[in-house]
Amino acid sequence: MPGGKVAFYTGIMPVCKDDNGVAVVMGHEVSHALAGHGNERISQAMLAQYGGSLLGGSMSNSQWSSIFEQLYPLGAQVGLMAYGRKQESEADEMGLYLMAMAGYDPRNATSFWQRMEASSTGSRPPEFLSTHPNPANRIADLNADMPKALQYYKAAGGKL
Repeated sequence: MPGGKVAFYTGIMPVCKDDNGVAVVMGHEVSHALAGHGNERISQAMLAQYGGSLLGGSMSNSQWSSIFEQLYPLGAQVGLMAYGRKQESEADEMGLYLMAMAGYDPRNATSFWQRMEASSTGSRPPEFLSTHPNPANRIADLNADMPKALQYYKAAGGKL
């Protein structure tokens, strides 16, 4: 959130289920704050807006300019979504390490994300049109990061 604040809504508590689930969410959200993702998103949106204005204004052919004005916002939005997915994946990885360093078993992260997926309703857009990674990809990435997270957990006194 702006100003580096970290928050999450109480509606996620049933998905958290226990302290380990809360550690997954807090680790993820603290990671967004530590990485400055909020500021990055604002900068990216501004860059996309100004870039579109500059490119669109430089076109002399009115037909091409009209086509550009219609397509650029869609292309910029898809590009920003990819950037958002990258930030979400980064927060997942960093959050996994943070929870492990705090003494929470990182192996609980995958079951949290499975519960999160099970609790979602409705259809999911294709990943390239989403700001969040596909749940199966998210879980696979967490599993790939797990060996390092388990080292942090063990160093924090966790039992393997």
